[in-house]
Amino acid sequence: MNSKHHWISTPITAEIVRGALELEHTAHGVLPHRLPGWARAQCSDGQLAMAESQPSGVRLALRTRATALELDVLPTKRVYTGAPARPDGVYDLLVDGRLTSQASVSGGNVLTIDLTTGSVGHRPGTAGTLAFTDLPDGVKDVEIWLPHDESTELVALRSDAPVEPAPDPGRKVWLHHGSSISHGSDAQSPTGTWPALAAARGRVELINLGLGGSALLDPFTARTLRDTPADLISVKIGINVVNADLMRLRAFTPAVHGFLDTIRDGHPTAPLLVVSPILCPIHEDTPGPCAPDLSTLGTGRLRFAAMGDPAETASGKLTLTVIRAELERIVRERSADDPHLHYLDGRDLYGEADFAELPLPDRLHPDAATHRRIGERFARLAFTGGGAFADGTA
Repeated sequence: MNSKHHWISTPITAEIVRGALELEHTAHGVLPHRLPGWARAQCSDGQLAMAESQPSGVRLALRTRATALELDVLPTKRVYTGAPARPDGVYDLLVDGRLTSQASVSGGNVLTIDLTTGSVGHRPGTAGTLAFTDLPDGVKDVEIWLPHDESTELVALRSDAPVEPAPDPGRKVWLHHGSSISHGSDAQSPTGTWPALAAARGRVELINLGLGGSALLDPFTARTLRDTPADLISVKIGINVVNADLMRLRAFTPAVHGFLDTIRDGHPTAPLLVVSPILCPIHEDTPGPCAPDLSTLGTGRLRFAAMGDPAETASGKLTLTVIRAELERIVRERSADDPHLHYLDGRDLYGEADFAELPLPDRLHPDAATHRRIGERFARLAFTGGGAFADGTA
């Protein structure tokens, strides 16, 4: 802790945390969750537990005259055996809506994952401190966006002047659910994920329920979407269902209907946008499962491969081509009775020409430049013109 300031400590409570659905009190502080406890209790999958505790879209929102802030955090880092070290998570500082600073914290807990055996090890660590100094004088709204892909316990918040919760900006709330691509995999920072970029352009408040590896049409996720207050809702469906080889077409169609029915139970007239997968050549016509290409681990790169047989689509195995056609049909038929239901082909966000220019580095996830392209396109297609979320204010 820097001692030259007269620090004021502020409890970290739900009043200053946006984008999380629940705060868990831990031995160290509070851990933001993007699924409520009752939903987490219905699934013991470690991948889901890791993904929902990574605070994509979660930020502290403050109003203050402070010119210096300190935030103590306890991160949990991921290490994949045989793969290059992952960079430390990035914290973005926004002042009156503008990105002004970025910082990271080293150390913390370490989660070691062996992709060849599936084993997971955990080594406890210690908290670190983020320091944001030289903030402008005067009253201002400050947001600290937490790393989108690194679980983060919030331990303590200090400032050299009092802070209070930032006022409600009066914007519409956009609730989005999707896969690791929506979660922000391979984006450079939390405000650089495509949903965060789209939300900024659309001038909406984001709640990001993108869950890496876990957009699987789970009923508890649908009920979470149902119960979360929102003005605009989107669900990006498909890639995880394919790469997990989770279900066949016979199960997929009623699962989508049930998922949408549940959302509609809580949001009967909200604009609801169904988004199909972006282009992913390994799975366009080849079913899952998807697996890490272990032969690339020693090269300093992790890449993925589709393990299914294209001939198996005849027996109901799913590919992205099959899923897009089915989602388009479902939305077209349901929209006859639900005029607020809309469809967006994911290839309009990232398609063949984009892949030629900006290929997916690991064959599955977009890089930072592609996140920006997808975010800009989603904002244009959804928030302007005749888009599902357009109301003339974006």
